[in-house]
Formats: sequence, C-alpha cells, structure tokens
Amino acid sequence: MSETMLAVRRMTKRFGGLMAVRQVTLEIPQGAIASLIGPNGAGKTTFFNCVTGFYTPEEGDILFRGASIKGLRADQIAWRGIARTFQNIRLFGEMTALENILVGMHPRLKGGVLAALTGLHGGEERRAIARAMELLEFVGLAGYGDYPAVNLSYGLQRRLEIARALASNPALLLLDEPTAGMNPGETDEMMVFIRRLRDELALTVFLIEHDMKLVMGVSDQVSVMDYGQKISEGTPAAVQSDPAVIEAYLGTVSHTMMEEFDETPLPPEARG
Repeated sequence: MSETMLAVRRMTKRFGGLMAVRQVTLEIPQGAIASLIGPNGAGKTTFFNCVTGFYTPEEGDILFRGASIKGLRADQIAWRGIARTFQNIRLFGEMTALENILVGMHPRLKGGVLAALTGLHGGEERRAIARAMELLEFVGLAGYGDYPAVNLSYGLQRRLEIARALASNPALLLLDEPTAGMNPGETDEMMVFIRRLRDELALTVFLIEHDMKLVMGVSDQVSVMDYGQKISEGTPAAVQSDPAVIEAYLGTVSHTMMEEFDETPLPPEARG
C-alpha cells in the first residue's frame, strides 16, 4: 500500500459567520495525481490555503508525511516539502525567468538568494544557477532565462510559475487551476506535463481544476467539494457518474459533458 503523503482530518475554516471549509477529511497517496473539483465558491482555494499555511483552520488537523503542519507558516511548510502555484499568476514581472526560479529556491539556500541574484557566486550559488537552468529546460523554457517574466506569453508564465515552485525541491506540488486561460492545445500540453511531473520527478501532484477533460484524463483520484463540504471522492469514472456530483457541480449540461469525455481521445502521452 502506498504511503499517505497528505492527510487532512475534519478540517474546518471559518471567516466570520461563513464556514468556507466544513469538516473535510481527505488523503492523497504518495505518487498520486489527485484533483479537487467543485463549483466556484465551493472552498477549494481556501482548502489549498490552509494546507500551505496561508490560513490556519479552526478545527481539524493537516498531516504531511505523518507529521502535523497545522499552524505552521507558509515558509516552514515549503521547507518541509510542499510547494504550490496560484490561480492568479504571481511572478516577479521585471525579474528574468532565471531570477524568478532562484527566488523559489530561497527555502533551500543557506547563503540566501541575494548572492545568487547579485553575481556573488560561491559554490552553492553556482549550483543553484545550474539547477535553475535545468528547471527552465524541464518546463520548456530553455533559452528564455534572460527574458523578463512580464515579456513571456501567458502559457509560458504558467510554466515558469511551476518551475519556481519546483525550485524548492518539493515532494508534494499543489497546482491551483494550472490551465486557467489556456487554449485547448495548451491544455492538452499541460495534461502531458502534469504526468511528467509525477513520472519523471517522482512528485505527488494535487490540483484544483475546472477543465473536466484534463481532470478525468490525468487524475488517479478526484475529490469534489460543494459549499465547503466534500461530497464525493473516488476514481474519475466513479465521480463523474455520482448523482451528487452531477447535481451539485455539473448541473444540467452534465450528460452532454460526460458523453464528450467518453468520446474525446486523449493524447497518447496522457493515457493511463
């Protein structure tokens, strides 16, 4: 049986009188690609924010590799091996692609990121720059290291943000809507890329996503939230046929959408 990478136990997060996450329990096995889906306002990003230390839940616990991380700061959680991207891209626009990745290494650099950015290169800084160049190549940005992030296309900015998250050497990578704003071709490429993250880097990947073709094509496990609660969980096939999911999330277009999923061939690299 696979080791549990992330275990959330009866987690609740409130904002005043609003219960954004309500008694949610969820486990992600090591090496899995897991998705969290649900309608807008279901509490998905709040859930991610609790796991990554941006919010502290009022109830429940969050275990990473068996140890509680509830109440830790975001940087402490990153140091332990959890990295994330954001629904809205948060790059340093005037910094180059290479510099953005170096900033992502700060939890691991003993000498700090400043030395690497200012050219004061000791052995550690040289290794950091070499690793940043490797990550640029891995995400498809070889040759873009000197480009300011703001000058990259939207799709390349998404990839750069993932490279920056990978720079902290995580074991668990959380992706918040990685295909938001992408065209169908870019989405298909991202589906293949997410599988590479797991298969080539041995990462556990946990994503929030609204593109159901990607979710059903890439996920080992799908969890569904609605009004802050987890209403379903299982394999993609089990979840897409769950009446509670059809009612709460997919709505009146669900049957048409499900037929499209069944009939649309996936790229060869993305098939299980």
